Amino acid sequence: MDAASPLPAYLVQRFYGWRATTYQDNKAWLRRLAESGQYPRAMVISCCDSRVHVTSIFGADEGEFFIHRNIANLVPPYNPDGEYHGTSAAVEYAVTSLGVAHLVVLGHSNCGGVKGCHDMCMGKAPELEEKTSFVGRWMDILRPGFEHVRDLPEADRLRALEKQGVLVSLANLMTFPFVREAVEADRLTLHGLWNDTGEGLLEHYDPELGFVPV
Repeated sequence: MDAASPLPAYLVQRFYGWRATTYQDNKAWLRRLAESGQYPRAMVISCCDSRVHVTSIFGADEGEFFIHRNIANLVPPYNPDGEYHGTSAAVEYAVTSLGVAHLVVLGHSNCGGVKGCHDMCMGKAPELEEKTSFVGRWMDILRPGFEHVRDLPEADRLRALEKQGVLVSLANLMTFPFVREAVEADRLTLHGLWNDTGEGLLEHYDPELGFVPV
């Protein structure tokens, strides 16, 4: 049995619409990008959540951002064990091959992955504790961050944990030798952001002030 199925009709129609409008209006630029290669200024690590639209938030064009998305926009610690590491591979490629100048970790409000980690740490999600849960084992990356928010009022805990996810990822990025080397040589800067998707707000992490409005 074939795994793939025909593309849904609504996606085919949207493609034809894009081809007739956006592509035609930008054909020369897109062909230039295709022929000359990509030279993005920044890498953005964001969540898979469909409500997070990185290019729209920053008004970015094709070729500006190298974007990697995963559950809860997390970066694992450096671990060259010979296994599969999609996020680590994306970071390595962006820093060592593309030479991006900025690396941004973008968290967001109402993150389902972060809530899963919260519930797991509170003993309320036994299914995520199973070794067979890909989501649960991925969210283990955020467990150290939960210890910083455990004693907060429940109403504040989830949002604080979302921001901890950004901080954990920034700390883990510095465990990658090529990231640390690039940062220390002033070839790369790291940035932590948190987006309130409902209010259209963006906060930037300041080491002295915490998360502050942009």
